[in-house]
Amino acid sequence: MNLDEAQRSTVSQWIEQGLKLSEIQNKLATEFKLSLTYMDVRFLIDDLKLKVKDAEPPAAHAAVGTAPGAPAEAAAPPAGLLGGDVPGAPPATGGVSLSVDHLARAGALVSGKVKFSDGKTAEWYLDQQGRLGLAAAEKGYRPSEQDVMDFQAQLQTELAKLGF
Repeated sequence: MNLDEAQRSTVSQWIEQGLKLSEIQNKLATEFKLSLTYMDVRFLIDDLKLKVKDAEPPAAHAAVGTAPGAPAEAAAPPAGLLGGDVPGAPPATGGVSLSVDHLARAGALVSGKVKFSDGKTAEWYLDQQGRLGLAAAEKGYRPSEQDVMDFQAQLQTELAKLGF
């Protein structure tokens, strides 16, 4: 798409104003009589070496696992950290601590890591059929019955916070 210098300047101003691509598409149609698809507008912006300004995400969506209006500090710990390893985190019940991955492993609705009271770790996952799986780092490891009960209680609490 070839635009003259004045049109390029106008499109740049629209980008600076924070207009979305769909709004730019509409303005191109009304002001310049150019009928472009959304994809054409994306290519045009790219050809002009412009960057669309991303809207500020709402505070309620800034952190996974927080209730609307809750502070971001209440979010789940970053993936790879166990609840007991987070500075300032309360001690986990029965020495069991768990975390929820920000990105679930393949084939799972949700996944994470758990550290049992004896220091052994495992990855857990909940599949699409609601089955809970546990993959211990040490082959053949089986946590104690109390650790399993503590793990399930904490998991239920964490998943409830995330809306599961």
